[in-house]
Amino acid sequence: MPPFNLAVIVITGIISYAGFTRPGFSERFLFDTQSILRYRQYYRIISSGFLHGNWIHLIFNMYTLYSFGGAVEQVFGPIQFLVIYFAAIVGGNLLSLVLHRNHEYLALGASGGVCGIIFACIFLIPGSSVYMFFIPFPIPAHYFALFFIIFSYIGLRGQLGNIGHDAHLGGAIIGLAVTTIMYPSIVSQSPMLYFGIMGLSVTIMLLLYFYPLHLPDHTYQPVWNRPKPSKRKNNITDEPDKKPTDEEVIERLLEKVSKHGINSLSYVEKSRLEAISRKRKQQEQSRNQKNSPQV
Repeated sequence: MPPFNLAVIVITGIISYAGFTRPGFSERFLFDTQSILRYRQYYRIISSGFLHGNWIHLIFNMYTLYSFGGAVEQVFGPIQFLVIYFAAIVGGNLLSLVLHRNHEYLALGASGGVCGIIFACIFLIPGSSVYMFFIPFPIPAHYFALFFIIFSYIGLRGQLGNIGHDAHLGGAIIGLAVTTIMYPSIVSQSPMLYFGIMGLSVTIMLLLYFYPLHLPDHTYQPVWNRPKPSKRKNNITDEPDKKPTDEEVIERLLEKVSKHGINSLSYVEKSRLEAISRKRKQQEQSRNQKNSPQV
């Protein structure tokens, strides 16, 4: 049994369950561009990889991680598995951070790390096959790798589904890059496949740079253009550096629903609305108890 792989799965399951039952917990640790850039909460780049949107999201990611990560750990060792996995999580989220730096963007999930492990396994164990749900036959790993890169870019361009295609793509590329540093021999083992994947990845990165997916929103002020809070403690005229209030969050999400429909809200945004609703109900109950007659 691959103990480190299983440990990552168990810890991820526990933290994800805490997020399911306590939306405020997820909000504190999920990937949030404003919190990372404005408030320097860099831990979210990694902590978001331990959270998931629902049970299906969690089970699918952890099953895939067990299938591919177990092979990587058993054949090449636990340190290699952990380095590739967490480097891919960081790489995937950094790509998301760059692409969405001018917007409020929320995300969670271990998909970036899982994709990095998949690509590492494809090149470390050549000749392998990939099994996917609803497809009754194995897919040769090299075909899967090419299809995955192309589909991720199409998903990014078309914004297909409520899926973090940018984290998938970034995680796969960084996972393969780290694997190459650790095991340069994978280049000579499958040179055409390797240079095909890397060439396609570089091309996609150049397209994303010259033709950005998410143009700056004129109503959104980039974090680097905002005035920094004053360090003088006695200057009471300075505006405090604080996160959006509940009213501001509700107003922004309602505006999004009015423009794009209720299905445009992500799981995280829906959870935030539910958390605000519960907090207000608790506040209302507390006020009623204070105002009720004592007998």
